[in-house]
Amino acid sequence: MEEKINCNVADAVDYKGFPVNKSRTGGWVRAALIIGTEICERLSTMGIAVNLVTYLCGTMHLSSATSANIITDFLGTSFLLCLLGGFLADSFLGRYRTIAIFSSVQALGTSMLAISTKLPKLHPPPCYATELTKCKQATGFQMRILHLSLYLIAIGTGGLKSSVSAFGADQFDEKDEKEKAQKAYFFNRFYFVISMGALMAVTVLVYIQDEVGRTWGYGICSASMFVVILIFLSGTKRYRYKKCLGSPIVQICQVFTAAIRKKSAKVPSDIALLYEDLPEALRIDHTDQFRFLDKASVVTEGDFRDDRSVAFNPWKLCPVTRVEEVKMMISLLPIWATTIIFWTTHAQMITFSVEQASTMERRIGHFQIPAGSLTVFFVGAILITLGVYDRLIMPFLKKWNGKPGFTNLQRIAIGLFLSVTGMAAAAIAEVKRLSVAKVSPETTTLPITVFLLIPQYFVMGCGEAFIYTGQLDFFITQSPKGMKTISTGIFLTTVSLGFFFSSLLVSIVKAVTGSGSKQGWVGEDLNKGRLDCFYGLLAALGFINFGLFLLAAAWYKRRLETHSPAPPSPDGDYS
Repeated sequence: MEEKINCNVADAVDYKGFPVNKSRTGGWVRAALIIGTEICERLSTMGIAVNLVTYLCGTMHLSSATSANIITDFLGTSFLLCLLGGFLADSFLGRYRTIAIFSSVQALGTSMLAISTKLPKLHPPPCYATELTKCKQATGFQMRILHLSLYLIAIGTGGLKSSVSAFGADQFDEKDEKEKAQKAYFFNRFYFVISMGALMAVTVLVYIQDEVGRTWGYGICSASMFVVILIFLSGTKRYRYKKCLGSPIVQICQVFTAAIRKKSAKVPSDIALLYEDLPEALRIDHTDQFRFLDKASVVTEGDFRDDRSVAFNPWKLCPVTRVEEVKMMISLLPIWATTIIFWTTHAQMITFSVEQASTMERRIGHFQIPAGSLTVFFVGAILITLGVYDRLIMPFLKKWNGKPGFTNLQRIAIGLFLSVTGMAAAAIAEVKRLSVAKVSPETTTLPITVFLLIPQYFVMGCGEAFIYTGQLDFFITQSPKGMKTISTGIFLTTVSLGFFFSSLLVSIVKAVTGSGSKQGWVGEDLNKGRLDCFYGLLAALGFINFGLFLLAAAWYKRRLETHSPAPPSPDGDYS
């Protein structure tokens, strides 16, 4: 009997809702089936996004600014929908159903996109004019089909990204030392898979799109997603499932609703009089920050039953610990806000930088590098930086000062600084490219090597390696235990808002710098614009934002020195 009990996982059930047998469910085999969906998600999303600007400009005959905004809005929506996907998974569907449903939606979107590139009625006729203004742009109907395809992919991406890593981690038992170690290794492999999937997208898939055909490229995305869905479903009977426990978003809404309802209530001077019903071991000490929210824990006459016992209603009365958890999440917001600008600069690597590459000499012998494949230097920089940091920097710092690497906020700071450097490098490269364009105005391919763009790709890739890992570490370790899932979603919203801000900034710059016959910094023809000024503007905004981040980080460190209810980070340092 004891052996049978030990074979079970306490907090997991099988597909029928019965206790699972550890020897027959979960583990690496089932986790690998789940990882497959992330490989195809990265293959599809990155393979489409990094080369979409050349399709929008070259086939749909849209301007540079319009094309860039379509891409950044598409990617921004993808990451923003991670919050919706996480909410549905935590509250209603569960992670398994969320992955199955949203991966099917993404497969449908990529299928529609592949069909739209094949049917002549769904894109304008070819145009060989040297000026884009002489070409017939896509009609409203053609653009609606394109947008429908892209946003179906965005919906699928949002649902998948919110659940794949968590469902994969569910296949390992935290209380089993062997499986706990495997779980830690799973996260390392998972991040590696994301990077390798992106690398495959920006090389092989982009080459197929440019040299074989868009229909083949997008069709491969669709077919691979359908195959991986079948592989994922094949493990249904062998997965471990966790029950839906409700979304932290609801808890945050409850605290704010209760506080607003009791806005006229007076917080007692004795904190012990505030409502608390959690066991002592799970409680978080009261703090003095954001004291308006303390009103959610004030017990009033309306909270009592006839027998004078407290009638608990989470929309009217919240325990102190739940209020403090919300306070902890609010304290993360200054750091959250000052990391958005990095993803605005990142957006240029898959929009304007790709279009820059399309105007430059890309031949090596008889082989022409696809413009979108320049992103390989960006992905390569991420992989190299992660390897150097893990094998060289971390051991050196541990030997030098006893700490295993930079703290999470230090990594974010490095990433922000590198983004400023990357945009400065991009501006310098564009000045050189425009100088060549002025002396060769009628040339389709400018006599200047595309490798001039490598520094901006490489520096931004290094920056992402630092800021992505730093943000993920910060938002997970500094959030309360019950809100780890939503903290990841909040981190991903910085990516989303960064892309949206890029779209807004492009629209503003286009409106301010261009009028009438004047194109402005960004517009129809990249060779007649001033993209170097736009990059310079981003570098200036990034530098200002870097200063604001340093202030936010200093404030957060002072706050933790006063109140430290959050669990310590893995490196033993909050800063």
